[in-house]
Amino acid sequence: MTARALGLADAAAENALLVGIIEAISAGPELEVLAAKVAPLIVAATDTDACCVHVLDDTERSLTLVGATPPLDRQVGEVHLHLGEGVTGKAASRQEPVVATAEAGHGHSTMPLGEEHSCLAVPMTTAPGGLVGVLTVYTRTRRVFTDDDIRLLTTIGRLLAGAVHQARLHRRLLARERAYERFTEQAIAAQEVERRRLAADIHDGITQRLCSLRFHLDAASDALTEDPPFASRQLALARELADLTLDEARAAITNLRPPVLDDLGLADSLASLARSIPGVTVLVDVEECLLPEHVEIALYRIAQEALQNVVKHADATRVRVHLRRDPSEVLLEVSDDGRGIDDGVPATVEDRSPGGYGMTSMTERAELIGGRLDVRSRPGIGTTVTARIPVS
Repeated sequence: MTARALGLADAAAENALLVGIIEAISAGPELEVLAAKVAPLIVAATDTDACCVHVLDDTERSLTLVGATPPLDRQVGEVHLHLGEGVTGKAASRQEPVVATAEAGHGHSTMPLGEEHSCLAVPMTTAPGGLVGVLTVYTRTRRVFTDDDIRLLTTIGRLLAGAVHQARLHRRLLARERAYERFTEQAIAAQEVERRRLAADIHDGITQRLCSLRFHLDAASDALTEDPPFASRQLALARELADLTLDEARAAITNLRPPVLDDLGLADSLASLARSIPGVTVLVDVEECLLPEHVEIALYRIAQEALQNVVKHADATRVRVHLRRDPSEVLLEVSDDGRGIDDGVPATVEDRSPGGYGMTSMTERAELIGGRLDVRSRPGIGTTVTARIPVS
């Protein structure tokens, strides 16, 4: 007698399923390992022919297949569904079970499970994390899923949801650690490059001008009594050199840390930065946010890089800079009406340098302060760069 025929009322069947799920959860924090172990257990418990485990991506706009039973296991890591797409996507967007037959579509058009197969998808949700993924089971022949079937798969989903939530957090932590390691390595190398550049700038610019300034002041001092007009010319040249040296010193200081942040705060600094962008109309919609100093610097640099990209690559006429803070996060958004990224699909943060848009430094700055960067673009419509930083 199968587990479905028993409805898992048999204590031994219930215990076997529970032990199997516990063992799968205890195997480790990797999503793929967890999904690969639980998918066969779900097939056995529900007396179905195949099972897919989809997990919500970090963008929270699509689902990725992370585990499945044969023959669907060949598609692990390759199937990505938008929320609302197919039965699985509908279960995610509605956050309720969805039942369908082959004629209604199921999100896997090439799935070799017969012409009249049926499927049942239930969302996996947790109290702290909300929606984390979807469990979907399939049969090779038409089947009417009962309320007991739905309850059983929903219960399994609830058992797994916490582990999937923790696995997603673990994956994010690993990604952040890798980003931090990359950033540290690059920072050490960049530090030496920057020191050499600053030394060269000071030597070739400020130092040379100070030497010239001293020469003119010495010449003026010697000529004060003998040739007053000459002394006056030397003082005028010295004043000009002093002004140029002061400008170079201010530029060098600004490259190290934007002093405007100390003077104006983040919101007004972004407005000042927007006014300095040539050739485009910049609309500024910012609200004052009290943030730690390192977060303000990171957000300012992200905005600065995004606006520079607009000037260099976007061929835009209008740009909007938006900054707001709500109870859970700070959001910085720079959007333009330019030519977009010409690859035919929306750009994501993984598109590191499409069409000349360098995203690596902005991405790492966001990740280093616990946030994430999202880049959306369409050819001919424009590009939007969004940094989301948790308030904590």
